[in-house]
Amino acid sequence: MADFYQNGTVTTLHNLAQRKPQELADELLEFSKTRSLGLILLSLFSELEGKALPDIIEKIKGVKYLSEIVIGLDRADADEYRQALSFFGELPQHHRVLWNDGPRLQAIDKKLQALGLAPKELGKGRNVWYCMGYILASGKSESIALHDCDILTYERDLLDRLLYPVANPMFNYKFAKGFYARVADGKINGRVSRLLVTPLIKALKKTVGHCDYLEYMDSFLYPLAGEFSFHRDVLSDIRIPSDWGLEIGVLSEMYRNYSPNRICQVDIASTYDHKHQDLSLDNPAAGLSKMSIDISKAFIRKLATQGETFTAEKFRTLKATYFRIALDYVETYRNDAMMNNLKLDTHCEEKAVEMFAQNILTAGNTFLDYPMETPFIPTWNRVVSAIPDILSQLKEAVELDNIEFSQATLESFRYDCAS
Repeated sequence: MADFYQNGTVTTLHNLAQRKPQELADELLEFSKTRSLGLILLSLFSELEGKALPDIIEKIKGVKYLSEIVIGLDRADADEYRQALSFFGELPQHHRVLWNDGPRLQAIDKKLQALGLAPKELGKGRNVWYCMGYILASGKSESIALHDCDILTYERDLLDRLLYPVANPMFNYKFAKGFYARVADGKINGRVSRLLVTPLIKALKKTVGHCDYLEYMDSFLYPLAGEFSFHRDVLSDIRIPSDWGLEIGVLSEMYRNYSPNRICQVDIASTYDHKHQDLSLDNPAAGLSKMSIDISKAFIRKLATQGETFTAEKFRTLKATYFRIALDYVETYRNDAMMNNLKLDTHCEEKAVEMFAQNILTAGNTFLDYPMETPFIPTWNRVVSAIPDILSQLKEAVELDNIEFSQATLESFRYDCAS
């Protein structure tokens, strides 16, 4: 059983009683009668052929409280998009697939690029942003959950628990962040959160000093979790990064826009495993190496917006402070692993810490070299101000894609049957 300890400035909703999943689902069904509930799924086409996504879809099929499912599909050509429509067509709920690589959405993207309003990088941040735009355009969901499609340990109650804090009308939360223990297959995972984010926050506290923002960020038990839920009105004025700093950027934006008592974190799984990124020790443009640079820059940029002044000397101090704290954490996690008979390779852990330390310095130098870098995607409020009917255009493009390719798939099926 989990403990009930509350740490930091945001509420933690624990899994204390191990409630039956159907109980939560029944309550959510009741909530959905007055507050419509939706889900955003972020998918690469390759995940349709993996182990995780078919299992996720099979379990979501039984969810009765969802008014809408929006699937953001990346890296798919026309044939693959058609396959995706067939694959997700098993869902009985109202759903739409955003073909991000299709000509209609690409045309909208080019229109936004001409005004400097489009996401600057391909990837998850861009996918999230367009899905959020479609949620605003459709108007079908008031409370929405978002998660990836590579979760190997997915259970129905993950979605139930993720949505519950923003679905329950008795609660006052605008945003809920999922958390869980990154333990699977007899080993402790989650290296970037354990060995970069947590010790980096501690190091920033030492070098920057007391800061409400850092106290807030230190409240989250798993700040890099890709699962969160929110009210629809959150989406209009949120600025998110298009790089690997997405999760930190979202938390930072919630801090900027809302009081901490409108934000919570919720225990959504007893165990969690998903697709793992390579450490990429020799390639700072890939894997966990790039992720660590982007995350470090996200923290630096946020503190700079609050008036903190950074210099090359300060970044060298930050690197040294982080390194010492992170090495202490390696020992802490080793002892925790041994106590629980779990695997943890101390050598690999320290190699990761060495790389993260260097990447903190790299991130700092990049910030100093390019102080005007603007990685944030504009808010949808700004986009609508520039192009008042942009949400209608986005909705129409998605609808036309889904209708056109669904009809083509149906006609092909009828032809095959006739043959």
